[in-house]
Amino acid sequence: MQKTTRIGAFQPEFVGLDTCYRLADGRFTRRHYLDSAASTLALRGARQVADELLRHYANTHSQLHFSARIVSEAYGWAHARMLEFVSADPGCYTAFFAGSGCTAALNRLARALAASRPERDLALVSLMEHHANDLPHRKHAGQVLHVPLVGEAPELGRVDLAALERLLERHRGRVNCVAVSAASNVTGVINPVHDIAALAHAHDAWVVVDASQYLAHAPLAISDTGAVERALDAVVFSGHKLYAPGSPGVAVTRRALLENQEPDEVGGGMVDDVYLSGYRVTDRFPDREEAGTPNIIGAVQLGAVVKLLQRLGMKRVHAVEQRRLQRLLTGLSAVPGVRIYGDLDLERTPRVGTVAFNLAGLEHGLATAVLNDYHNVAVRNGCFCAHPYVRELLKPELWALDLDPDAADAASLLERRQGMVRASLGLYTTDDDIDALLAGVRDLLARPDYYRDLYEPDASANFQHRTFKIPVEALFDPEAELERIFDGQLRNEK
Repeated sequence: MQKTTRIGAFQPEFVGLDTCYRLADGRFTRRHYLDSAASTLALRGARQVADELLRHYANTHSQLHFSARIVSEAYGWAHARMLEFVSADPGCYTAFFAGSGCTAALNRLARALAASRPERDLALVSLMEHHANDLPHRKHAGQVLHVPLVGEAPELGRVDLAALERLLERHRGRVNCVAVSAASNVTGVINPVHDIAALAHAHDAWVVVDASQYLAHAPLAISDTGAVERALDAVVFSGHKLYAPGSPGVAVTRRALLENQEPDEVGGGMVDDVYLSGYRVTDRFPDREEAGTPNIIGAVQLGAVVKLLQRLGMKRVHAVEQRRLQRLLTGLSAVPGVRIYGDLDLERTPRVGTVAFNLAGLEHGLATAVLNDYHNVAVRNGCFCAHPYVRELLKPELWALDLDPDAADAASLLERRQGMVRASLGLYTTDDDIDALLAGVRDLLARPDYYRDLYEPDASANFQHRTFKIPVEALFDPEAELERIFDGQLRNEK
């Protein structure tokens, strides 16, 4: 029977929640980390499992000494957890680790899909995709068309299913795959990926789902009903967005997508034999997709995270986050001068805990700097590696800018407006974190001129405080930390 654990008991179990910094006004306060869409904090228990494995560390691909046997079994265990997490049948699907996020796996799939059916030279990519699930198809497919979204800017919603169906029909016989995010990394808007799969499969197209922004927030199964036509063909995600920083990226994919072609990367571990005249690629999954020595510790850490999340229950995780998301959206909506992007109706357009917004009259870089320097709220700003989507959301504002295109500073002024502030939640997010953000937003809008006088823009369209400057080395210096550890060891030896 699956054990369950109370979610509240898990919330303090993350590394870095007690990190404090000195602010521009002299206060020394705890960091409010609201940048989980970029990278989540590490789950302590999973990190401890990985550290314990280091006591037995050796390489994989051997069974003839204790440590190699232990590590090989642990690495296999991590693969099994990935399949289990998305309810993938191990007879039809394989899980392999690649790179340090989802990018390497998505590139592998884009190349494989394009090579498998060159006569199908078209990929359909949603408008909201992160570059990682867009650019690989642009590089390897003959042509890419972007699927529009429901609604109008700035309240764009999910992928427009009717538009997708029209594209599939119009290009019947040419569409090789549909690439779509389970949830946007900009707005948190959730896409109906199983409905998309059913439409794509009716036209013999594959479906590649980037679930990096989704799986930390809600359950996702390969098929929502068990029906074959609604099953996803590939689900790709990142360990560093799933409470396991330092872990590799993951692809859970149908074996049929990869088994009839040679892997991109060749080397040790992915061959059955090598001769002077050639080599023979193994038929074994996932070995054939994982040339070289793998990131064993990172994979096991991610496996431990997934197991702990299953113990919590992803439906419960989602329900808790939705309450906090509603608190954030309600709080921001109540502040005059805040513009939130994406459809705000959670019944019509579900979201995960990611919210992008801007403040009237304030550049996103300035707002983010002030939130950090005066409120210790860590949020991200910019276009979040989703430039076409962000520009589409910003179109009404960018069109309304009264800029002289011949002015010397027109380009820099436009660049400082082409972006947003993004707050994103994790399992460790508390009401106090959300309230700190809301207090910072209200303070910024109450005193915009005061804060603008304290900052100056730099060449990267960010803003730097004129007098409050703390060198990064003063906060963390790897060499100084190493010396501190060695000095402590020497004192203990004496």
